[in-house]
Amino acid sequence: MAIKIHNLAVSGRLVLNLHSLNNEGTEGNQTLTRMVTVYIPDESTGVLESVNAVSGDMFKHIFAEHLRKEALKEGLPLSEGAKVGSANRFNEDFVRLPEGQRKDMTNEGIIDTLIQSCTVSDVCGLLVTEGKKSAPRKSVVEFGWVVGIPQQVRTESYFHVKYDPKRGEGSGQETVGQAIFHRPASSGAYATVLQMELGRIGVNDLSQKLVIDEADRKKRAKAALAALLHTYVHPQGAHRNTQNPHVTAFSGIVAWSGCTVPAPAMSALQPNYEDQVDAIKTSLNQVHGDRTIQTRRFASLADFTQILVDLIREIDAPDAP
Repeated sequence: MAIKIHNLAVSGRLVLNLHSLNNEGTEGNQTLTRMVTVYIPDESTGVLESVNAVSGDMFKHIFAEHLRKEALKEGLPLSEGAKVGSANRFNEDFVRLPEGQRKDMTNEGIIDTLIQSCTVSDVCGLLVTEGKKSAPRKSVVEFGWVVGIPQQVRTESYFHVKYDPKRGEGSGQETVGQAIFHRPASSGAYATVLQMELGRIGVNDLSQKLVIDEADRKKRAKAALAALLHTYVHPQGAHRNTQNPHVTAFSGIVAWSGCTVPAPAMSALQPNYEDQVDAIKTSLNQVHGDRTIQTRRFASLADFTQILVDLIREIDAPDAP
């Protein structure tokens, strides 16, 4: 049975071991890992905790790359920039247009062309800045920080040595040396939250008009869900060549809405987040209809995969806002 999904949200608890997906730079020979501060309520006033995290920017980049590959596989339209993985995507195509054509295009016209010619720019958003223009396309997908749950994540620094046969040349030393450096590895449970407005695919935010047909919108919605699945099956990032993360658990809840009513999400920083999402669903459905919002819980990455595969198989072109 075909289903229409306007909004989709994922709230989950992801366990990553021995990863270094997101770092802040280096200090001497020490790599500095990404740290953020989160507020955790308790029985009195709550406390602030400093924890390891992977930025939403990193996960958005992972998603965009998987979407690019999915679009290539399915033969969906891509700008020349997107085809080669450029972050500028449609900007690289726009700057190649004749100057007179660019000058005469309104912002609405620019976004129409962007949506029609580039699946990744349509779904992931882009600010067209070439040719003294400033035309915004808001992203359909929004990733939050993948943030360590306090008391359930730890970062340690490990000693590494790189053999360098030329080390010491020109310093009077007769023996070769070794480059010493320290690299972090983090392990623990992380809260992840994201929301997707599939109903905005193919819709120009400025004119509020559809600029591609329903068949293309359905294909792009399927590709976006596939890219979302691949993002968690294969979370890319820094230092994967020697610190490919051990993903040992993924649990949470997927919520989706068939209309403009938002699909509820709640961070796994809150212990009973799944119950809260279900409670919000029940309350909203009392107002908007029994089947307006649906939820499915998952206890493993395999369960999450099955939910997304089911949605990919059943989804129809989402209603436009």
